Amino acid sequence: MKTLAISFIAAFISIASFAQEKTVMVGGAPMYPSKNIVENAVNSKDHTTLVAAVKAAGLVETLQSAGPFTVFAPTNKAFDKLPKGTVETLVKPENKSTLTKILTYHVVAGKWSAEDLMAKIKAGNGKAMLTTVQGGTLTAWMKGKNVWITDEKGGMAKVTISDVNQSNGVIHVIDTVLMPK
Repeated sequence: MKTLAISFIAAFISIASFAQEKTVMVGGAPMYPSKNIVENAVNSKDHTTLVAAVKAAGLVETLQSAGPFTVFAPTNKAFDKLPKGTVETLVKPENKSTLTKILTYHVVAGKWSAEDLMAKIKAGNGKAMLTTVQGGTLTAWMKGKNVWITDEKGGMAKVTISDVNQSNGVIHVIDTVLMPK
């Protein structure tokens, strides 16, 4: 009985600590700063395609590691903008290396908040060059009060939700899939 009471108290304290965390709602679910990128992303109904792609590419362990990482996370609608059949083709085992290249192109080492990105953009006279873990380059810039990201092929993604803090980095939700060269 004593063990059950201790378990109940521990569970209550855990729930209470989650309740006190500053969460951001993404895809209808709260994103907890105490959880890692994968633990949060799997709960977002707007990121089911991204989560499936991360699993198909074998990147779950990487995105659960200590990091820190800055992830520019495309929504399902962003993936829907790709030519018909692209996602289905990319998640096939024989295309794992291409899928991995595209997904890791959305990740930058370090934790870059929106404030950090805007400061880097200002210091770069309107542009900030970000090196992805894939080895490519993303260009961050401002349009009005919004941060935009341009990929190496000239595609542009708007940051629609910024500063979704994670235990191992930060997520910025974007409206377009970024493509490396």
